[in-house]
Amino acid sequence: MSQSGPGFSRSWHSFQNAFSLAMDSIRSHKLRSFLTLLGVIIGVASVIMVGSAIDGLGVYAETSTAKAFGSESFLVAQIAATGRMSRREYFDKVKRNKPIRTLDARYLEALNGDKVLYSPYRNHTSDVKRDNLACEDTTIIGVSADMVQIRDIGVVDGRFFTPQEDRSRAMVGVIGDTVMTTLFPGGDSPLGKIVRVEGVEFTVIGVQEKLGSAFGRDQDKSIYIPDTAFDRMYGPGTGFALFGRARPGLDLTLQDALDLTRVALRARFHALPGQEDNFDTLTPDAIRGFIDQLLGMVAAIVVPVTCISLVVGGIVIMNIMLVSVTERTREIGVRKSLGARHGDIMMQILIEAVVLAMMGGAMGVAMGALVVMLLGKLFDLSLAITPGYVVLSIAVSSIVGVISGWYPASRAAKLDPVVALRAE
Repeated sequence: MSQSGPGFSRSWHSFQNAFSLAMDSIRSHKLRSFLTLLGVIIGVASVIMVGSAIDGLGVYAETSTAKAFGSESFLVAQIAATGRMSRREYFDKVKRNKPIRTLDARYLEALNGDKVLYSPYRNHTSDVKRDNLACEDTTIIGVSADMVQIRDIGVVDGRFFTPQEDRSRAMVGVIGDTVMTTLFPGGDSPLGKIVRVEGVEFTVIGVQEKLGSAFGRDQDKSIYIPDTAFDRMYGPGTGFALFGRARPGLDLTLQDALDLTRVALRARFHALPGQEDNFDTLTPDAIRGFIDQLLGMVAAIVVPVTCISLVVGGIVIMNIMLVSVTERTREIGVRKSLGARHGDIMMQILIEAVVLAMMGGAMGVAMGALVVMLLGKLFDLSLAITPGYVVLSIAVSSIVGVISGWYPASRAAKLDPVVALRAE
């Protein structure tokens, strides 16, 4: 302890002295120091904004998925893949997988209806009209009455159609917010009013809650009608997607309900033991996993590219530190002639470079946070500062400071005192 005490005291004193000299140098060249920081500031701010945008996109995608798909529902269809599929994979599935038809849905309801809710999902694009007004390219969605529970469809005005209306092929519909504002611009309640789809009159019995857009598609430009009414208008088709969900109140998970459905369909479609399912399934977790994978790929490409600006900032710091060493050649010679050691000179230059980089990093984080908050408020975006990207930015800027300061510091420490004292 007696030997380590003085050694530590001398090292601490040397560090304080080097830090003080570095700060004096930064303060004496304020404009140059600020211009040197710009590269690091912009680089760090870019990393913060890109990180916030990626995480915000993830939140947006998850929220949109929950609204459009439902948080506890699953889907069964002939083809229901999330990722990119080659033409060969697609045609293999078309050849192997069986389409889901009305008799298959009734079979599942008869077998598992006491445990699982099922609803067909069929859609068609058409114009919805009222008098001389038209909501073009509206999605006409045919479902059963249970879909309101399966996908947690919120109805803010009126109600969803009942099982009795579904069985009786009633021409009733629940319209989206865009359809309502387009066809009822005066703010009047649309309930009980008539709209026309393909010339067929439908009575509006409900208005769905506003969902907004998801991946560029307006989710509010839709009208839900009974599947039986959809069948009357467009025919049975070649197959449809089938949504399912465990009945509320039962001790069944989403996976339990999906397993019951898979077992029943494998038996109905005569899938042999050990063979793949001859139908496709899709769950919210699979969609979220695909989105996370996609965002991970984006982050793996975009974040390193953004960090290049930090490298550029480091090159600027290195150049400025080399200029600083040249300017202080005589000062370094005086210090070395008075007993300053190799490590003392190197520490002074290195600290100055690291302080510049860390100051730039801190200012970049503040600038990035400010821009993220402003963009979030102006455009109502789900943006948030991610601690991981803040740590990454500060760490990278610090490393950049050390690397960019090392060569100038080493060069300064190796100066011959006699030669340095002769410098003008």
